[in-house]
Amino acid sequence: MDFQAYDIALIPLIVALVGVIQRFGVRPRLLPGVALLLGLAGGFIYVAPNDPRQAVLVGLVMGLSAIGAYSGVKNTVKKRE
Repeated sequence: MDFQAYDIALIPLIVALVGVIQRFGVRPRLLPGVALLLGLAGGFIYVAPNDPRQAVLVGLVMGLSAIGAYSGVKNTVKKRE
């Protein structure tokens, strides 16, 4: 497994892209799926283009991490009513 520490930098990028995609009117319930797809794309394109099993594993980890980070930021910044 050739996963580098700087590959983790894709997670904040995925969070930012999900935020941008949300501004285009995508329903909030679809955003976790978007994050997973972006994580898988990052896994296949950037992290492990020659190893599909590693790409899927790393992509899912990055996508799920981005979902958690996005949710945490959203809940922290959300105004209290």
